[in-house]
Formats: sequence, structure tokens, C-alpha cells
Amino acid sequence: MTPSLVASIVLAALVVVIILKSAVIVPQKNEYIVERLGKYSSTLGAGFHILIPFLDRISYKFSLKEEVLDIPSQTCITKDNVTVEVDGLIYLQVMDSKLAAYGISDYRVAASQLAQTTLRSCIGRIDLDKTFEEREAINGQVVDSIDLAAQAWGVKVLRYEVKDIMPPQSVKNAMEAQMTAEREKRAAIAKSEGERQSTINRAEGERQDAILRSEGEKQRRINEAEGRAQEILAVAQATAEGLRLIAEQLQMAGGQAAANLRVAEQYVAEFGKLAQTSNTLVIPSNVSDLAAMVTTALSAYEKMNR
Repeated sequence: MTPSLVASIVLAALVVVIILKSAVIVPQKNEYIVERLGKYSSTLGAGFHILIPFLDRISYKFSLKEEVLDIPSQTCITKDNVTVEVDGLIYLQVMDSKLAAYGISDYRVAASQLAQTTLRSCIGRIDLDKTFEEREAINGQVVDSIDLAAQAWGVKVLRYEVKDIMPPQSVKNAMEAQMTAEREKRAAIAKSEGERQSTINRAEGERQDAILRSEGEKQRRINEAEGRAQEILAVAQATAEGLRLIAEQLQMAGGQAAANLRVAEQYVAEFGKLAQTSNTLVIPSNVSDLAAMVTTALSAYEKMNR
């Protein structure tokens, strides 16, 4: 191998090394911080970039995606002096890579520590019973406190979520007893309300039944009265019609003789029933004189006509 060929190979290898050292590909949603001779030079976005060999170097790499940090469980004391264990999650995102690189040494640790101190402060201002009810308020206070400090780090705090609030076992037992008593109270109230409504419904049903019965009885009596009135009216009309026909017949030829015969027949028939319907008999003075009895009855009839 000639010296010129060796020199060419060395030169080519040097060129390849220089190209590898100077060419940089930045992935999507990432930013790289470039320093030149130890001083900030530029921020590289997604894409292909060429650096100056041996002068420029990539000092920091940041992801612009949303990050989730698990805040370790810590002991907090509530306003009513109850010790609870609280942990949570914090969601943040790098907005300015330069500030994230030079504003603080480690923004993740700083955000986690600040979240813990802020959470202890928030828990210390409320009672134990309200810690479960005011999670949203606690989350909001933690986010506001961290986000205010994180502006100098080039980081945006998106939200904070309390995962668990663990009170002591004695407090748990007391809370369970309270919840049991509350459920029993609600069950007793619901039962009494049901019995009350049932009594009201029965009373209302009995009242409606009594009203319907009285209305039915009233209608029955009205119907019976109307029926009797119709019956009396029909009998009266029939009697009047019969009397009218009898009067017309009496005025015709032979009507008087027919009436006399009818009266005599009825007189004899009724006289024969006297001994059947009563123990007391009224006997005319001359029973054998039938003509005299008929004459007497006709005389009474003529007097009525006059």
C-alpha cells in the first residue's frame, strides 16, 4: 500500500467523522440546545441540522410533549390536627427549552418538591371532612402556585390531581360508623315516609269509596223516587182514562142499565166476601130481598151522580 493511498484513506475517515459530528437530526416534538465553546448558541427544532465540528455541541435535549410526574406520598396535618397521607400526579410541559436548560438545574424535581410543600399548606387550612369534598379547590391551588414559579423555568403546569387521601385507621373506623349511622337514618326516614304515604293513600281511598257509595245510594233513591212518581202518574192517568171512558159509556143508550147491572153484581160479590175477610158481619135487615138491596145500592149511586 503506497503512502498516498494511506493518506487518502485517513483523509476520507476524517471527513466521515467530521460529517457525523456535525450532522444532527432532531425528532418531532423535541428541541436541542446547542452550545458553542461552552456558551449558548441556538435551539434546534425538529429536522436536519449541521453543526460546526469541534466548536458546537448539543448540551441539552428536551421533549415538548406533556409529561406526568408521580408525586410521592407525604404526611400532612389538617386544620383539626388529623394526620393524613396524600399523594398526587402533576402534568406539565416544556414551553421554552432555553429557560428549562438555564433557568433551573432540574425542573422535574423542582416541580415535585414545590407541589409537596404547596399541598401541605393547602391541607393545613381545611378540616379532615372537607379534604374529600374540596379536591378540586386543592388541585387548583397547587396548579396556581407551581405555575407561577415555573414560568421562570420555561415550563407550563397543566393540572394537578390528588390521587389518594389516607386518614389513620381510627379515623377510618369513625368515618365508617358515621356513614353507617347516616345510611340507617336515611333508611328510617324513607321507611317512615313510605308508611306515611301508605296511610294517606288508604285514607284517600276510603274517602273516595265513601263518596262513591253515598253518590250511588243517592242516585238509587232518586231513581226509586222517580220510578214511584212515574208509577203513580201512570196509575192516575189510567184511572182518569178509565173514568172518562165509563162516563162516556153512561151517556150512551143502555149505559145506565149496564151500570145498574154492574153495581148489582159487585154488591152481591162483595157481600159474599164479608164472612171470609172478617169475623164481624153486617147483615141487612132483609137478606132474602135481593131486589131491595140492589135498589138501595142504585139509589146511593144516583145520589152520587147528582
